[in-house]
Amino acid sequence: MTRTFARFLLATVFVFSVAALAQSASADPGLPAAPSAAGSTPDTTVASGTANKIGTINIEQAIFASNEGQRDFEALSKKLEPKQTELKNMNDEVESLKKQLNTQEGKLNDDSRNALMKQVEEKQKRLERSVQDARDDAQSQQNEIAQRILQKMAPIIVKYAGDKGFGLIMDTSNPWPQGPVLWAGPSVDITKAIVEAYNAQSGVPAPTKPVTTRPAGSTSKPAAPSTTKPSTTTTPQK
Repeated sequence: MTRTFARFLLATVFVFSVAALAQSASADPGLPAAPSAAGSTPDTTVASGTANKIGTINIEQAIFASNEGQRDFEALSKKLEPKQTELKNMNDEVESLKKQLNTQEGKLNDDSRNALMKQVEEKQKRLERSVQDARDDAQSQQNEIAQRILQKMAPIIVKYAGDKGFGLIMDTSNPWPQGPVLWAGPSVDITKAIVEAYNAQSGVPAPTKPVTTRPAGSTSKPAAPSTTKPSTTTTPQK
């Protein structure tokens, strides 16, 4: 992607037993039922939650790395480009006024200086509100994409985990201590396998030009225009 956004927040806490997710997938009308192999007998070991294998998945990476995720996040990036341009222009205007205030401070009378300072502060506040609104809107749209993909990906994870005898799958999207996993070896990570299975089921072709930049991580946000206050220390005259 050519832009980074506020990190999308998955409503699902992705640390679960395979049996629990399978049950919730069947019970929740908003979540597709977990698929099962045609004619196969349910695995009673997994269904009873006694399988002892533990696996990990970076669900954030899986969603973005899927062909559908890359396609939809890239489309969102392009959709939000005009807003990025608008914010940049607003920021440039504020910075220009700040520079004018700092360079002409000694040449302005009190009324002119106070009027310019008021103009800077008003435009600064308007810019900050616009930046926050843009972040909220971008995050909301990212959430919609992520939740839609996760809703379809969850049954694939359930089936894969059941077929491979996993009793627990833990999300490693957040590194420890923010996330639950202190350390896990690559041999238990099922992210790549799930992405491949999801791509095969979705039918969405791989992007012609692979997208290599994921949505921002746990701390990254859209680059915020400067919010520094005018450097002048002059106290406005009353």
